[in-house]
Amino acid sequence: MAAGTIMGAYWIFKFIFFPLGMSMPVFMLVFGFLTICVPFIGYRLACHYRDRYSNNNGSIGFIHAFTFCLFMYMYASLLTSVGHLIYFYFIDNGFVLERLQEMFETVKDNPLPGMDNYLQQYQLAIDTYAILNPVDITLQLVSQNMFYGLLMALPTALIVKKKNNIENR
Repeated sequence: MAAGTIMGAYWIFKFIFFPLGMSMPVFMLVFGFLTICVPFIGYRLACHYRDRYSNNNGSIGFIHAFTFCLFMYMYASLLTSVGHLIYFYFIDNGFVLERLQEMFETVKDNPLPGMDNYLQQYQLAIDTYAILNPVDITLQLVSQNMFYGLLMALPTALIVKKKNNIENR
């Protein structure tokens, strides 16, 4: 839970740059960079847990490491959902939807050849987003974060697992 809280606080901090990036592209680059750093931070937190809190003298099996990583990302998703709900319920007021629509109109006015299907899908996504309320958006983001957490937990656990020196002999 402690590692999940640290990761969740990081995700909330990272999320601040998403709406800012809708107006200033440099902040979207910062958001992207911070997103790329998530698996590395997860790895460091898992190694810290393995080395300090594992009951097996610094060794940890795959299942134990996977469970730790999975719960870390699950708790981070739950904490981050509070930040998302606060943002979309009290702060957003349709800002993200307006910016997405503006981006769509810009691309729609100057389409590249063969983009017709993509433009239709993008318009459908914007229309779907427009009917969602803040709770629906938050639940969608929670499920997305948990899914990506599951995907990141597998390779992280494979890398973090470590056998005891006695077992290596």
